[in-house]
Amino acid sequence: MLRMSESSAQPQFQLQLSVQSLPEQEAERGLQSAPQFQPPHSIQDPGQAPQQVRVQHQLQLNLVSTLQPPQPQNQPDPPDETKPVWVKHCRLLLLLLCGISICAVILSLVYYTHQHLKTESTATPCLSAACQWASARISLSADPFARPCDYFMFTCRADTPAPGERQRAKSSLGDQQRREKDEEREISGLRREKLLSRKTVLLEFLRGILESSEWTTSSAVQKTRSFYHSCLDTRSIDSVGTEPFLTLIQKLGGWAVSGQWNQTDFNSTLSLLMRDYSTFPFFNIYVGKDPNEIAHSIARNYIHIDQPDLLLPTEWNSETKISQAIKQTVRPFFALCQKYMVLLGAQSSNSIDHASMFTSLSSELAVAAAPLEHRSVNRLLFQGMTIKELQKQAPAIDWLGCLQAVFHPLHISQENHILLHNIHYVVQMSHVIGKWLNKDELSSRGPLHTFMIFNLLHTLMPALDSRFSEIAKNLSLVVGTAGAAPRWKLCMSETERGFDSVLIHLLSEKTARQEAEEMIENIFSSFESKLLDLEWTDDTFLQFIMTKIQHLIPRLWTATEIPSKPQLDQIFAKVTVDKDRFFSNYIQLLSLWQKRRTKMLAEADGVDVLSVTPVLVDNELIFPMGMFIPPLFNPNYPRAMNYGVLGFLIAKDILHLLLPDIRTQSRTVHTVGECVWSHYLSVTGDRHTASLLSAAQQQELWVQYSALQIALEAYQKSLKNRPGDMSLLGLSHTRLFLTSFAQLSCDADPYWEFMPLEPSFLTTVICAKPNLCPTRIKCTTKPHHRSLPTC
Repeated sequence: MLRMSESSAQPQFQLQLSVQSLPEQEAERGLQSAPQFQPPHSIQDPGQAPQQVRVQHQLQLNLVSTLQPPQPQNQPDPPDETKPVWVKHCRLLLLLLCGISICAVILSLVYYTHQHLKTESTATPCLSAACQWASARISLSADPFARPCDYFMFTCRADTPAPGERQRAKSSLGDQQRREKDEEREISGLRREKLLSRKTVLLEFLRGILESSEWTTSSAVQKTRSFYHSCLDTRSIDSVGTEPFLTLIQKLGGWAVSGQWNQTDFNSTLSLLMRDYSTFPFFNIYVGKDPNEIAHSIARNYIHIDQPDLLLPTEWNSETKISQAIKQTVRPFFALCQKYMVLLGAQSSNSIDHASMFTSLSSELAVAAAPLEHRSVNRLLFQGMTIKELQKQAPAIDWLGCLQAVFHPLHISQENHILLHNIHYVVQMSHVIGKWLNKDELSSRGPLHTFMIFNLLHTLMPALDSRFSEIAKNLSLVVGTAGAAPRWKLCMSETERGFDSVLIHLLSEKTARQEAEEMIENIFSSFESKLLDLEWTDDTFLQFIMTKIQHLIPRLWTATEIPSKPQLDQIFAKVTVDKDRFFSNYIQLLSLWQKRRTKMLAEADGVDVLSVTPVLVDNELIFPMGMFIPPLFNPNYPRAMNYGVLGFLIAKDILHLLLPDIRTQSRTVHTVGECVWSHYLSVTGDRHTASLLSAAQQQELWVQYSALQIALEAYQKSLKNRPGDMSLLGLSHTRLFLTSFAQLSCDADPYWEFMPLEPSFLTTVICAKPNLCPTRIKCTTKPHHRSLPTC
């Protein structure tokens, strides 16, 4: 029997020795695979193979002795000839069964180990063009498993680093050259560069479609491409100079700056600018839902009235609760206004006078403006009232006439319900306009008309020659704001405003619907499972949220109303695009934008397909097609990459959308948030900042860590339902998933300011779980790095 056991164990011993003889890299690939492919007792370290054989041999001996019948102590065994025959046969039968069982176990172990190694070693490498690009990108990026310290350098917060934060970042690198490089570059600038704008990714993808040489017979697609390319043609734009804009001013009744002004009615001019040129000098207008109704699954759209984007740079005084012009920018702004008017042919004396009035009026309007955070805290957002009530609050504006002009041909009445975002500003704005209208000494100079002309100039800036943008760039340098976006990005944004239905059609042709729907289903299923793991403060609320979520239908936006190419050609039949005259093209674009705004108000359940985040519409959780684009998602990638990048982003979006106040409803948020933070502090070595973690930061840590867990579980479900996945660079599935995730920079969503550390650091935290990752990640510059609990 002993020989049988030893003989049975021999194949496994030989297999493990052969694994030891493999090159180190191959052993890692073969043995450090995803958990779902590991046998129940997978081998984690080839160096432990002989010890495992001895343990298994001892277990076999113990099993044999256990199965033998007990013998009385201090009593010799009776001779075999005195025992009954059936006892001998039972003993032989038990020994035979024992031997068969042990052999079966060992052979099964050898088989599953062999299959496990075979699965990793024979995983099909991805050789598509997309995978070659992805492989090159990963190869050039820091490996979170080989160089984990590189992921402790920055946080996602936009504010200035706290005292000692710079030193903490440096101390974790362990690389003198990198520390010197860190000193040479501006940390705040690096943080901005690392922000991931999913909208920019979408625009880049659409740019590739418009710039492709793919031929099309659709006139609507041809017009869309012509508009985009005419926007890029700055040489033609510069060649026409200011003539188109001066002609437009004459259509508006002239301008006192040039000495020719018909003294047009204030409200008539304002309505005209809003209707035909999408220009809103004194207040902003847009269409959207009421978040209070979204919570009750109501999907109506309303007219929203917000404070404008003032051209004069302002700052908020947190003590006086008043906005004011930034002192060091007043002179440059005044000079900018003068330069604009000189370009438009104004006399020097007139330019000084009108620039002074424009600056003064802008300063008065700025006083009542307030930042979003202040308005949110003081409940100034989404205040509902009728147009009739608004007219009483702010009588200087003909609200009904303006809104009827903007949303023509829809029926707008005084009883229409609207939403205000700063009633204090609207009231003050009306008071300022009334005061300037009643100044008789200024009536001939038309300061309000000048204010509107300057705002029209700002609207049409993309269609004007480069001298105007150069003047604006000089002011940006003084203010310290980011410079102008690249021309292609500006042109893509403008193209989207007017030709969105064409872009939607082109996007739908490129969307891998089946793969996207599979990911949505797996992510949402893992999200539901995650809710059951939380420790809730109220079981009643748990039941409420589970009932609500179970009735939700997550789906990809696949509406049948996407226009066909013939339908698009009919829609844009009256649109003419001249490849050499972008100014006239841009005027038509503003008209298209006005029609799009009207359509949004009429179609309460409309979905922005070119959005990059999911939305709730009634009982549906809709994922726009604009989310499922390269490089975030590609059906030609290994699924590990798709789930590690977009899967994580989708899970994060769902958590933010469906559980906005989770920290008040679950104790797990605080526990997990502090646990993740303790991992980070153990690496940076600074324990004085632990108390600086706010409740919002704890929640964001929990959201992003949970999103990573959800995405990984969803990927495992995908492998279970559809076994096998392609490989990149010979990495195991779990390692490729986490390596892809580590390439993500801070996601520029509304919550990114609350993320106190680099998201890729979460790979370190999740790999603290036993048997999950190929290797345990830790910063090698910390020799006394202690083991921390799993989160």
